[in-house]
Formats: sequence, structure tokens, C-alpha cells
Amino acid sequence: MENKSEKLRDACQLALTTFKKIKNPVFNEIIAKLEFVIGSYDYDKNPVGLIEFGKVALEMLKEIKKKSPKKFSKEVITKLEESLV
Repeated sequence: MENKSEKLRDACQLALTTFKKIKNPVFNEIIAKLEFVIGSYDYDKNPVGLIEFGKVALEMLKEIKKKSPKKFSKEVITKLEESLV
């Protein structure tokens, strides 16, 4: 269990970094949420927030990828999908 949660944490961190690199104010809310749930997970090791906002981030990233395929690496989406299974 621990290992799966750590993988999800790392995938959420990668998504967070990706949203920051895109530099669009539209993503400020998901950036804030991801920062919060990653910090929360680091504190209490409860992955509930990571799961919730990992799914939100995944859907947002898939939409961005459809519109702008070269914006970021497909690896970001793959890691989120694998860790959310």
C-alpha cells in the first residue's frame, strides 16, 4: 500500500510541476490544490486528497494534451494513470 501511495504522490508532484511550467493562471487553483494535498500526504500519509485531485489533474492534462500535444510529455499522464489504478 505504501509504495502505491508514494508513486501517486510522485505522479501528482510531476503533474504539479507540469501545470507550473505551462504558466497559465487558469491552472492556479489545481496548482494550489496539488500543493496542499502533497503537503498533507507528506504529513499524515493519507492518500485520499492525492487520489481526488490526481484524478482532476489527470482529466485536465488529457484535455491540454488533446489541444496542444507538444505542450508536455505523455509520461505525466501515464504516471498518473498508472498510480490511480
